[in-house]
Amino acid sequence: MSEKLGVKERIVTVATDLFHKQGYGSTGINQIIEEAQVAKASLYYHFKTKEDLCVAYLEKRHLDWCNAHNQFIIDKEDKVLATFDLLIQDNEINNYRGCSFINLVSEIPAEQSQILRRIQKHKKYLLLFFQQQLIDFEEGLAFTIYSLFENAIVDSQIFKSQEPVHKLKKTVAQLLALYKNKP
Repeated sequence: MSEKLGVKERIVTVATDLFHKQGYGSTGINQIIEEAQVAKASLYYHFKTKEDLCVAYLEKRHLDWCNAHNQFIIDKEDKVLATFDLLIQDNEINNYRGCSFINLVSEIPAEQSQILRRIQKHKKYLLLFFQQQLIDFEEGLAFTIYSLFENAIVDSQIFKSQEPVHKLKKTVAQLLALYKNKP
């Protein structure tokens, strides 16, 4: 862990790694404190609850994903299809770990609505991306493609395979071609 990181950043970095690899429910505060090499009081100074720390984790994952996505698609002609290519790359890097946001939603109790709102915000951002890219098409197409993308994430994680991503990317390409050629 870099000595240049402040205490709060160290805590968030360690929590991000642990929540992503182990899951929210399987990661304890004491493990985060130990691996971040901080005092318990320091953790609770910055994050009053594990839920607050989880929201910071989701913020970091969101920013990291947005930066990676924007960097990846910047020079691509078809940014919608390139988003599926980014998923392929992400699966290779993270060994089909899936989406942190989707993984987390099944772990949180109903009363942790702050976490759910942050998950929803990320998913709305992704839907908005597809809507902006497909502004010239019928309104429902963006939601359909967003849903296919989400399905590609889940199925590639379940089956530990790129095949669902490739198949759904092909389906999206066919949909786009149909809509482009529609009178």
